[in-house]
Amino acid sequence: MPSRVAEKPSRSRLLRRSTKLLQNPHELVGKDNKLELAIGRQIRELRRKLDMTAAELANQADISQGMLSKIENGATSPSLATLKSLSRALNLPVTAFFRKYEEQRSATFVRAGEGLKIERRGTRAGHQYQLLGHAPHNKNVAVEPYLITLTEESEIFPLFQHSGLEFIYVLEGEVVYRHADKVYPLTPGDSLFFDADAPHGPEELRQLPIRFLSIISYTRGSEE
Repeated sequence: MPSRVAEKPSRSRLLRRSTKLLQNPHELVGKDNKLELAIGRQIRELRRKLDMTAAELANQADISQGMLSKIENGATSPSLATLKSLSRALNLPVTAFFRKYEEQRSATFVRAGEGLKIERRGTRAGHQYQLLGHAPHNKNVAVEPYLITLTEESEIFPLFQHSGLEFIYVLEGEVVYRHADKVYPLTPGDSLFFDADAPHGPEELRQLPIRFLSIISYTRGSEE
């Protein structure tokens, strides 16, 4: 019985296989592509700001429209040469494509009644504070949202003072709120926005319990 000789793949089959492998060496398959998505979204956003079509940008950057589509959708990792071509076409530095990736985004989810109870200056006057979130990644500005509750045990205290701005929104009850030399009767749905550096706080508790949102914003370091 004659021995079987392994059939050699034809030259055309080898070429097709090589072409398939080399077609897009940067294409992402099952990889973490957060960077590529951020770059792609930034390129699309910058292109649209300049009122450029995908075809126009691809032509000016000397790449195919299909490649640009993959880049904008984060489906491929563009080479440095491609990024340079795109930056020239958009008249921007290459670093502009990485801004969205460098920015950290966060969210704080708090279920009803599960705000973090903390102590502030008004705690000693019977004011209950629940912190509803924080902004850990913003190095320059701090934002602190509170749910504040006043009950029969709460005392009036119109002398709070701290840096920054404050916004309050009444949810329940009635309160007369002082800011500097003016007083404001507040009922559910009413709000007050003010410079927190002036003396402020509840001056008269008209209907208990009182609950209101307080959002304080200040420049980091100014509270030190």
